[in-house]
Amino acid sequence: MTGWVRIAGLGPGAEALVTPEVTAALEQATDVVGYIPYVARIAPRDGLTLHASDNRAELDRSRLALSLAAEGRRVVVVSSGDPGVFAMAAAVFEALEAGPQEWRNLDVAVLPGITAMLAAAARAGAPLGHDFCAINLSDNLKPRALIEKRLLLAAQADFAMAFYNPRSGARPEGFARALDLLRQCCGGDRLILFARAVSTDQEALTVTTLAEARPEMADMRTVVIVGSSLTRLVDRDGAAPILYTPRSVPA
Repeated sequence: MTGWVRIAGLGPGAEALVTPEVTAALEQATDVVGYIPYVARIAPRDGLTLHASDNRAELDRSRLALSLAAEGRRVVVVSSGDPGVFAMAAAVFEALEAGPQEWRNLDVAVLPGITAMLAAAARAGAPLGHDFCAINLSDNLKPRALIEKRLLLAAQADFAMAFYNPRSGARPEGFARALDLLRQCCGGDRLILFARAVSTDQEALTVTTLAEARPEMADMRTVVIVGSSLTRLVDRDGAAPILYTPRSVPA
């Protein structure tokens, strides 16, 4: 087969954070497949067909990409951030596994990108400097009870935690419940970062404590990072404070 699929991460927003590897794949592509706002980031050109679809059509997008590649097309499936972090890489492989045997012989590769939690952490300092975990707070693809179980276990293990999709307009109560659980487990003094639209012209960072955190401080463009018990805030004169988690843990 002459076609291929590249599952690419477009980074958190700024063009400077798109890797050269992803840029090269897009230049060679005959087709780009992805969620509407991510496909909108790709400049139209002769010989390139853009296939934009709704947010909940991951498997349909994946099947389309694999079908096009089987026809000899060069297809880039785009995600924001990194495609392997709550994004399209797993969906493509799920479709590949369930699809025709010939899809397994396709040239398929994942091209990493800078995911939102790493861009947010870098802007703030190094809050993920020691052990951490990432949890998607959306209940579109898993039950709320499982989210809360994982949240509590991560807090009890004293991980720093990065939360994706914290608060949707349709179900804002889920994030309010998450903050309540964290306060119960971690206390009100625990540091928390709200990082919205990092690397874009709408970027906004707020560092506060769990006691002062409010649900409306987050939306679906916000990554929330909750520090561990060791996470610190270093104040600076005339500059933003530095949020970081030391690499060493006292015995």
